[in-house]
Amino acid sequence: MFYAIIAEDGPDSLGKRGAARDAHLKRMKELQDAGRLLVSGACPAIDSPDPGPAGYSGSLVIAEFESLEAAQGWADADPYVAAGAWSRVTVKPFRKGHPR
Repeated sequence: MFYAIIAEDGPDSLGKRGAARDAHLKRMKELQDAGRLLVSGACPAIDSPDPGPAGYSGSLVIAEFESLEAAQGWADADPYVAAGAWSRVTVKPFRKGHPR
């Protein structure tokens, strides 16, 4: 089943993201290579594809996991959590509707 991982950035997250970015992207690639990643990306803090120093307000990852607990465990182990970039992470079951 797919799960939506909705992460909210904490204060001063831009530098924290930078420090953990390579490790975070490695995990995204592992999901993608396994055919489990539906979509992932960051949410700019301003209405711009390149927010510059404004940074990001959070991230969204939608991927396939065996269970809600497995998805939560995966999210909790993300390098952005360990670095303090993500201050709050919510995991919810997700059912893809469109496009089919």
